Amino acid sequence: MSDTNPVQGSCLCGSVTIKAELPSSDLGVCHCSMCKKWSGGPLLAVDCQTSVEISGEEHVSVFDSSDWAERGFCSNCGSHLFYRLKETQQYSVPAGIFELPPEVTMTHQIFIDEKPTYYSFANETRNITGLELVTEFSGE
Repeated sequence: MSDTNPVQGSCLCGSVTIKAELPSSDLGVCHCSMCKKWSGGPLLAVDCQTSVEISGEEHVSVFDSSDWAERGFCSNCGSHLFYRLKETQQYSVPAGIFELPPEVTMTHQIFIDEKPTYYSFANETRNITGLELVTEFSGE
């Protein structure tokens, strides 16, 4: 992929469209308890940094899911639209929203210590526990 790659997609009903610039070809998986409840399984997402343009914002509902993040969904069809960090406004968008280029590859899994035993991915990835992730971001 070039330095950034433009992608676009929509919710299930088409009321909300999202355009973004992907800074890399990395796709991540989150196994935390909140993502599992939110998505019904692991969340497969791409990092969009802050380069997200949303059309149909009147159909976007936002849930304040923690002290540091919020989750957006379409109020018409319920499609999950984004996970957004409050402090930096950095977006992670579910991979299924976009028509992703073939270069996109699953590279890492976070909260691997919360992954249930009933599924497993074949990809070799960097596996990060919840504690390792918190330590990495807090600089400790």
